[in-house]
Amino acid sequence: MCGTVRYAVHGPLRQIVACHCEQCRRSSGHFVAATACRRSNFELLSQETLAWYSAVKGFRRGFCNRCGSSLFFEETDGERVSIAAGSLDKPQGLKIAAHIYTDEAGDYYEIDPGVPQSVDHGHHVMLP
Repeated sequence: MCGTVRYAVHGPLRQIVACHCEQCRRSSGHFVAATACRRSNFELLSQETLAWYSAVKGFRRGFCNRCGSSLFFEETDGERVSIAAGSLDKPQGLKIAAHIYTDEAGDYYEIDPGVPQSVDHGHHVMLP
C-alpha cells in the first residue's frame, strides 16, 4: 500500500487460488486470494520494509512492516512464491480458479459453488 516493497514477475502468473484456512483468514482479515509464480521468475525490486513471519516451520508470510500490507507466502525451500492478488499493480486478467481449505471458511460468507473447492491445500493447483 505504501509502495516501499516492490517486485516484478518475469513469467506467467498462476490463476488465483482463494485460501480459507484459519491462518490466512487471521493474517488478512478475510480469505486470501493469491496468484503464484516460479521463484526463478520472481524479483524483489525494493524490500527495505519487507518483513517475514513464520507461524509454521518451513513456511513464511511476507508483509510490509510500515503499512502492514500482506504480500507473499512461501515454502522457504519451495519452487514458488505466492503473491497477494490485491498487490498487483494492474489487472492481469486472472480469475479465481479454486478455493482451498474450505472446511475452515468463515461462517459469515458463502463460497461460489461454480468454482472448484477443496478441503486441503489443493495439489491439483499447478504453477504455470
